[in-house]
Amino acid sequence: MRGGPDYTGGMPPAKTLTKAKAAPAPIKPARARAPKPVDDATVRAIFARLRAERPEPQGELHFVNPFTLVVAVALSAQATDAGVNKATRPLFAVVDTPEKMLALGEERLREAIRTIGLFRTKAKNVIALSEKLIADFGGQVPRTRAELETLPGVGRKTANVVLNIAFGEETFAVDTHVFRVSNRLRIAPGATPLAVELGLEKRVPAEFRRHAHHWLILHGRYVCKAARPLCEGCVLNDLCLWPEKRI
Repeated sequence: MRGGPDYTGGMPPAKTLTKAKAAPAPIKPARARAPKPVDDATVRAIFARLRAERPEPQGELHFVNPFTLVVAVALSAQATDAGVNKATRPLFAVVDTPEKMLALGEERLREAIRTIGLFRTKAKNVIALSEKLIADFGGQVPRTRAELETLPGVGRKTANVVLNIAFGEETFAVDTHVFRVSNRLRIAPGATPLAVELGLEKRVPAEFRRHAHHWLILHGRYVCKAARPLCEGCVLNDLCLWPEKRI
């Protein structure tokens, strides 16, 4: 056949068909299960002991009114309360309203808070939030989370702190300490601060809700530390299911 293959020996050789082996399916890593929360009786016992230790817990940031509280909490991001207080005590003695903050100006504010991390960005945000408070809220700090979160430099955690401390709302501000303690004690285990916050809203009994986040912050700051927790002297040791605790 013209143009066809030139086979010798008559019939063309039979083709050997081999079935390709399917590639093995990739092994998916097992998804770690979230630890099971402790029961309601344990949650109540935890907060009862924390209350016995600190009947009237207080936030450690210095402030003189709701406006200075908003400023102090905004400045405390990625900074220590002690470091913020060192800068704000002399500042708040003369600047305690949005109007006075604008009169001070961004340049002089930067100088006043230059010992605080990210002071340039924070100074810019404080001036901007002061302007917004005057323009949109008559110079007063709003009393809803949604409105607070419209202020430059104010996120959900800051809004919750202000609502709780300034206005007595039963909110849960989840910082690194609250997040760590809530997960270690399994009060409200969660992978994100929001998940922990929503868990605390469901789990914390009514009688403890007003001060719950302060108890957790202070416990995390001074006892249940990130690197070297003081488990031996912890009043919650027997209630703690954290597998790495020091017995």
